[in-house]
Amino acid sequence: MAAAVHRLLVRALPMSRSGITAIATSVFHGPPQCQLHHAVMPHGKGGRSSVSGVVATVFGATGFLGRYIVNHLGRMGSQVIIPYRCDAYELMYLRPMGDLGQIIFLEWNGRDKDSIRRAVEHSNVVINLVGREWETRNFDYDDVFVKIPQAIAQVSKEAGVERLIHVSHLNADIKSPSRYLRNKAVGEKEVRDAFPEVTIIKPSDIFGREDRFLNYFAGIRWFGGVPLVVLGLKTEKQPVYVVDVSKGIVNAIKDPDARGKTFAFTGPNRYLLFDLVQYVFAVIHRPFLPYPLPHFAYKLIARLFEISPFEPWTTRDKMERVHLTDMKLPHLPGLEDLGIQATPLEAKAIEVLRHHRAYRWLSSEMEDVKLTKTVNI
Repeated sequence: MAAAVHRLLVRALPMSRSGITAIATSVFHGPPQCQLHHAVMPHGKGGRSSVSGVVATVFGATGFLGRYIVNHLGRMGSQVIIPYRCDAYELMYLRPMGDLGQIIFLEWNGRDKDSIRRAVEHSNVVINLVGREWETRNFDYDDVFVKIPQAIAQVSKEAGVERLIHVSHLNADIKSPSRYLRNKAVGEKEVRDAFPEVTIIKPSDIFGREDRFLNYFAGIRWFGGVPLVVLGLKTEKQPVYVVDVSKGIVNAIKDPDARGKTFAFTGPNRYLLFDLVQYVFAVIHRPFLPYPLPHFAYKLIARLFEISPFEPWTTRDKMERVHLTDMKLPHLPGLEDLGIQATPLEAKAIEVLRHHRAYRWLSSEMEDVKLTKTVNI
């Protein structure tokens, strides 16, 4: 019966291939969804010049994690729409990540739903990576982690988007001492309410070349030592490699069983903060001079950095996050469930930290560095 109806439609309506595809989709697939042009139907052998069938809008693509996700999507032949707020020339490094015409830039306003709708109306996948390390007068944590993600989820649902990926944080908790993490937890709930089939990704602290994790600890040396609350002996960290997170997100897009699930992305090893920072200083061949700093004193120093009109090196909220032990969430699926083997920090630390070395140690081999101690997971 369905085949007969399809033949009648084709005979009665001499139209383009895209028009036939749109009608067939509306007749046989029930609820309206984003109508894809026939040119993005999957074909080719796979790779940059193929067509994966994925049309993805990546909010927050200009950030640390975003560039890796755009790169992976572009390499598999996806069309990527990148909403942006900065100057367009600051995004040009993203253009070569996809084939000709496959990376599309679109100016947007996170407070304008019509602007969000224009960004998602032709996509079948939406990825929300919007984030901010510190608050500003224009955007506080509630705006960045709750209101904007909620608006993206609502508009995506209305537009018929098939897949929504929302990136949160492993330690997101409504009872956290960090306002950043409290708002992350609220944002998860609001997004889930607006788009029940959303896939939520909860990575631990992410390390990579452009990170604010290992590079942050390496930069502490300018204090004449390494100030840590209780010397970092009561804090455990389980950082994850940025490429693994990116691959996990792309694999979640491909996996239909990932709909509606929450994933916890962590690295293979867990460390005491003291041992982790000591290892960072061993890699960069700098003297490691730790000293305990009271919690209130650390917050006072962080407050002074917040007064700066430029990007603050640290904030009171970041200080709380740095000294917070990573949660263990064994009940949630992880990277392994998406076919990704987590990369140990020791294998990639030199790529991240080499530029912190003095000239005489620039080409020193990693064999000279003693491996850091790990904590049982």
